[in-house]
Amino acid sequence: MTDLTLIDALKRQVRERGNAVAMQAGEHAWTFADLDRDSNRIAGALAAMGVGKGDRVACLTKHHPQCLLLCLAACKIGAVCMPVNWRLAGPEIQQIMNHGEARFLMVDEAFSAQFKPEAGLPTPMIRQIVTTERPAAGFPSLAEWSAGYPDVFEAHPAGTDAPAIQLYSSGTTGLPKGIVLSHSGLIQSCVVAADSWKFDENGVLGNPLPTFHIAGMVVMLMTITCGGPNLTYPDFVPAEFIASIGKGGITHTFLVPGMIMFMVDSPAAPTGDYRTLRLVSYGGSPISERVLKDAIALFDCDFVQAYGLTETTGSVTLLSPEAHRQGGDLLRSAGTPVADTIIKIVDPATFQDLGENETGEVWSKSVRNFLEYWRSPEATAAAYPEGRGADGGWFRTGDGGYIKDGYLYINDRIKDMVISGGENIYPAEIENVLMSHPHVADCAIIGVPDAKWGESIKALVVKKPGCEPDSAEIIAWMRKRLAGFKCPKSVDYIEALPRNPSGKILKRILREPYWKDQQRAVH
Repeated sequence: MTDLTLIDALKRQVRERGNAVAMQAGEHAWTFADLDRDSNRIAGALAAMGVGKGDRVACLTKHHPQCLLLCLAACKIGAVCMPVNWRLAGPEIQQIMNHGEARFLMVDEAFSAQFKPEAGLPTPMIRQIVTTERPAAGFPSLAEWSAGYPDVFEAHPAGTDAPAIQLYSSGTTGLPKGIVLSHSGLIQSCVVAADSWKFDENGVLGNPLPTFHIAGMVVMLMTITCGGPNLTYPDFVPAEFIASIGKGGITHTFLVPGMIMFMVDSPAAPTGDYRTLRLVSYGGSPISERVLKDAIALFDCDFVQAYGLTETTGSVTLLSPEAHRQGGDLLRSAGTPVADTIIKIVDPATFQDLGENETGEVWSKSVRNFLEYWRSPEATAAAYPEGRGADGGWFRTGDGGYIKDGYLYINDRIKDMVISGGENIYPAEIENVLMSHPHVADCAIIGVPDAKWGESIKALVVKKPGCEPDSAEIIAWMRKRLAGFKCPKSVDYIEALPRNPSGKILKRILREPYWKDQQRAVH
């Protein structure tokens, strides 16, 4: 494959299989030729209003086909597509669009009411707002707005390192940062996924992930690079997605662990038709062994774990289907580095390289590493202590882990580490054990103030329906399975764990009630 940009990939698909279905949402399908024609019209409309090279065009949408069309149109004029998290509150969305200096906004009808025409455009930079599918709130639809422009458009020439997409971090601490990703990084991430999944034009992708999620973006773009149809789902409903696997003939999908947990625990799980399903890839947050083993038994297909970040344009390491079949301790690992990536473990305080089995911060080097944090040179420099070069440079992931026999093991986010009595304790290890307790549906481990030890371990537990676990019994049960200093000293029960759109538990929110009266918080 010799594609240099996403537009090169689209042109190749149009030449080779222009009339094949590329994207499908419900009963509406787009061929590769449709994607090219419709994105040409949108590119012409954007260019006519003065949007050009380097400008940001924002979208606030659940709909993958329209997001892809805007992405392709932006690339054709040398602009950068900027998907925004539609789960955020209005002021947070406003902050991101202001930070990105967006010139254009495409918004779903469901979200359009907050952008009333009489209230003025949401930022001084935005020149035009359109709605995704149908006119709403006084704005034209994307198709209506671009209908009068030509079916052909001469794409702006772009280099492989030209920016294509700008995604925003989930903002679990501080304000979200704009993460700028290149054409080559996105294409190579699609190739890495396709190779590890054994996916080609004969497969069928199922994509229920948000459009602002790096995994959702890569799965969406895999259609452009690899040719297989992409069945898209704007909302994830476990029973409905289970039904869609058999109905749509889905062969490959990427799910975050929370989605997998909801599917295996769904009443619809035993009656699902999974015969076409060849592979489930998962990542984005830790998965418990209980959920993984239940999923392997239910779906009866290959599994691949992907560890990576938005900043790495997806996968840093992969745990192969063969490793999943081998089982044992390997199921606790994040796998081995993908072909174009080098990793090392570094002492986060001294920046000294660490050896085998020594825990520190995971650093990653790859040409797929992000270009920069938009308008944040200080943050970019902090992420690349040695600078970003032609080889991508060493990127600080912020994750704690160690390497054993070539496999990467992730302990936790460095910032979520608990320090109790001088011991560094990583919650993910404890959560993995606690999730196997018969009365626990979901859980999180945090550090809370302790006058003697600095911090002590607290378990926050979501009970399984119909269960009334005893805290003392849970703690005793844990002590039989973990070293005493790692075991929770107390257990609180909550209805649900707060998670960001990537499925990661928001530990900051969980810690806040316990630390609010402290003059100094450890985290």
